[in-house]
Amino acid sequence: MSDPLDRIADALERLSPPPAKAPDFTAATAFVWHADPDRLEPIAKVNRVAVELLVGIDRSRDTLLANTRRFAAGMPANNALLWGARGMGKSSLVKAIHGAVQAEYNALKMIEIQREDLPSIGRCLALLREAPERFVLFCDDLSFSHDDAHYKSLKAVLDGGIEGRPDNVVLYATSNRRHLMPRDMIENERSTAISPAEAVEEKVSLSDRFGLWLGFHPCDQDEYLAMIRGYCDAFGVVISDETLRAEAIEWQATRGSRSGRVAWQYFTDLAGRRGVTLS
Repeated sequence: MSDPLDRIADALERLSPPPAKAPDFTAATAFVWHADPDRLEPIAKVNRVAVELLVGIDRSRDTLLANTRRFAAGMPANNALLWGARGMGKSSLVKAIHGAVQAEYNALKMIEIQREDLPSIGRCLALLREAPERFVLFCDDLSFSHDDAHYKSLKAVLDGGIEGRPDNVVLYATSNRRHLMPRDMIENERSTAISPAEAVEEKVSLSDRFGLWLGFHPCDQDEYLAMIRGYCDAFGVVISDETLRAEAIEWQATRGSRSGRVAWQYFTDLAGRRGVTLS
């Protein structure tokens, strides 16, 4: 039988595990943060497309690329919120920009953190703070409901807190909402709170802590077709303009929307029918 003190020590360690050790950041260019237990899992291959294949978002692309290059070079850079229409390449742009700049600056790494793990973000930053590398902390599809307090963890990291954000970390987040919460929730806060302005201000102020706001809007038909043509040229799929136009418009009609995501879905189907691999 094991010693009672040993069993108590084991139980206490399970309740309060030792701080996570920083991984070998040279082992990969990207990692995913997991909590309970805390760890950074290296990603062997990032799911992304080349930045030049992203059509119709030139201004956002150029702005985020310049900001990321400055950050990778050790210069001051802003946190960025990419907001707007779904399927228009917000998360694709973050991953593509990281890939492009990482090819120039090998020490630039990307860390993905899930919204559900935001309460542990301070522990994640503690691992990154002393590392020589520079990190893009990426949170995809960020939004909050009326009873969600996760945003408080993020506010402290972005602009408040006694330690603040490490100099070697910048945060890029994507959201379908400019203020990270539904409009009807904002209106409800105004109508039910004792101090409406203060109730709304507490939550809306989170988006103010991002120095860059990059808006993404629905594409028109010409941009939609240009996206698909760009994919065809890049992957060697041969198709006439007339056939592509007819098929792509029909595909868009069956989906009830037109976006970069829909363009990629049509192209994936087309490449499969033509026997072209996308690896």
